[in-house]
Amino acid sequence: MSIALLLIDIQNDYFPGGTMEVPGATEAATKAATLLAAFRDRSLPIIHIQHLAARPGATFFLPNTPGAEIHPSVRPLENEPVFQKHFPSSFNQTELLDYLQRENISQLLIAGMMTQMCIDTTVRAAVDFGFSCLVAHDACAARSLAFNGREVAAEDVQAAYCAALNGLFAKVLPADKLLADL
Repeated sequence: MSIALLLIDIQNDYFPGGTMEVPGATEAATKAATLLAAFRDRSLPIIHIQHLAARPGATFFLPNTPGAEIHPSVRPLENEPVFQKHFPSSFNQTELLDYLQRENISQLLIAGMMTQMCIDTTVRAAVDFGFSCLVAHDACAARSLAFNGREVAAEDVQAAYCAALNGLFAKVLPADKLLADL
């Protein structure tokens, strides 16, 4: 089984001072950087996903702005592919699926932001396409949400989405445990 690391939307706008700050972004990026270093050391495939806003009125990930750039902690090397997307799923209107099939990759270790949006959507799409998924929950981060007059704290959003993905859609474990199993 060929595995690749898929780093999704670890971009400056999600960090302190960005236009869409995500609680825990710095800590998640630190764990993602550990995964990235391990994959580089083992010469395993690495794929970066960069979200660029395309919808009118967007306030973050605006093209050609510092906020849309991939965070320095996980900056791609020249030989590491970067796929740009405009939707939550990393597969929607990108060449990601073709690339993974061409490279004979069957398993994805996924990290990034935001858990409740792009991580969740990408994992579910990946499973629909026949990929086996691993999610490093501590290398992901979520924002608080509100529904029906109720505020849901970021850590509860993170836990709920990881719990929903774990099992049928992915094996959800800490980054260190996933690295130990490589």
